[in-house]
Amino acid sequence: MLLYSTDTVYNMKSYPLGAIPPDSYFSQPIFLDSDFFLTVPEMPFSQGLKKALLDWHFKEVFSDGEQRENNASPGPGANNEAVIHSFKNDGERLKQAEEFYIAFQKYTEQLFARLLAKKGLEFNQVAEQIKSACGMIRGNQRYILRVIQTVESPMDQKYLISHAVRSTIIALIIGSWIRLPNHRLIELGVAALFHEAGMLELPPQIILGKHPLTQQEREAILVHPIRGYKLLSSLNFPLAISVAALEHHERENGSGYPRKRTGDQISLYSKIIAVACSWEALSVNRPHKDAKKGNIGMLELLKNEGKQYNDTVIRALVYSLSIYPIGLYVLLSDGKKAQVVDVNPENPRFPIVQILGGAAAEGRDKILATSEAEGGIFIISSLTREEAGV
Repeated sequence: MLLYSTDTVYNMKSYPLGAIPPDSYFSQPIFLDSDFFLTVPEMPFSQGLKKALLDWHFKEVFSDGEQRENNASPGPGANNEAVIHSFKNDGERLKQAEEFYIAFQKYTEQLFARLLAKKGLEFNQVAEQIKSACGMIRGNQRYILRVIQTVESPMDQKYLISHAVRSTIIALIIGSWIRLPNHRLIELGVAALFHEAGMLELPPQIILGKHPLTQQEREAILVHPIRGYKLLSSLNFPLAISVAALEHHERENGSGYPRKRTGDQISLYSKIIAVACSWEALSVNRPHKDAKKGNIGMLELLKNEGKQYNDTVIRALVYSLSIYPIGLYVLLSDGKKAQVVDVNPENPRFPIVQILGGAAAEGRDKILATSEAEGGIFIISSLTREEAGV
């Protein structure tokens, strides 16, 4: 199956660079050519990007969208009222989400084993699996987020597998929120799945050890993006995927590695994976560091200290997961305990929750929207599983 058409860009409208005002927006993604993706509708066409393209002697870009002065388009699913979900088959949907997550883990374990055994991989075969994962995540996002929030991350050699799968799910959710076209979403998913490919050949004591790293071990960590880039390039994966492995530790302010790239020099896939990878690392226990409690990790990312991350990508994460991430156990202002089960597209501070041990009159799980309105119920604090009594 042909996933990528080399003719895609030539069916789009051409926009001369000189005629595009700095910091304007487009209603659809902008492409440089059939293989190079520049911006999404939520991202401004910055002065820095325009100057870089002109310096590289490009004269035009391509898009199916229309140019506009500001970003007036809301995120997917936004509406005037918070939609409260209440399904009789929540338990069944959660079970399906858990089965998907387990199968995704096993599939990734097989891929990583092939990489280590130097048996090679076919990009199109992996892309088909990611395409299937995209469909599952799109239809069951809130259930899958509950699963990955509540399943413990392994502290053994399967840690990298778990990290890759969780990061890929989060990256695909972010990519959907910023409206990546399907073929770009698939490419992003493959890139996220293999973003730590360069870590696979490192000794387990570096990845899993709790001891302070030696100078040699630190150097090995710092070059793992280069190892990943070379490995994926040797498998003839698309350049955008290899570059994502190379740049996923780069930061907007130039504080990352290995090349100290900044802002528009970093690819969009890399920007998304950087946020997804960082969120995953903050939200679960790791061999060498405990998870941030409750919503602290989300607040830390939202603070974006030093402007390390792209603002659009951070916004997509927050609006997709909420300030109190889906799956988190919380204490409500009326003294009841609950679990966050969905986002409020209007306000990420007030998600949808399911009351623990409570049921509505018709026998469904009791679901309510937290609110800042007078008399509304809101979240007081986050709870551990033990504190929630589950």
